[in-house]
Amino acid sequence: MIRITDDISINECEISEVFIRSSGPGGQNVNKVSTAVQLRFDIVNSRLPQEVKERLTSLGGARVTNEGVLIISSSLGRKRELNRVDASDKLIALIKKACQRPKRRVKTRPSRAAKERRIVAKKERSGTKKMRKKVNKDE
Repeated sequence: MIRITDDISINECEISEVFIRSSGPGGQNVNKVSTAVQLRFDIVNSRLPQEVKERLTSLGGARVTNEGVLIISSSLGRKRELNRVDASDKLIALIKKACQRPKRRVKTRPSRAAKERRIVAKKERSGTKKMRKKVNKDE
């Protein structure tokens, strides 16, 4: 079990890992060893609360497939274990972020003084721009 918060944890069998060849530098092993990892987490069939699932799906964005599987890739280092730990850390951080309820936005209105300051600033700016115009001698 991987503990996310005090009341939320995920089972390790819900996560599947696929090792693929990494791009970038790797020396002689670049075309032989699959060190990059693709971690797959099925959001739809997981035991997370429904509201966390919804937030995780929206936070995942393009990394979530149509079937509701979150795919996290990592090719940070040249060793499998380093990439594996990095990908699982990314997943845990994403789930922790999804567990936090977003704050409700409280509508505010500008004060009367703020409105007056805005109008005064607009009039000053307007006056500055009027002074830049060409002077017409006929008028």
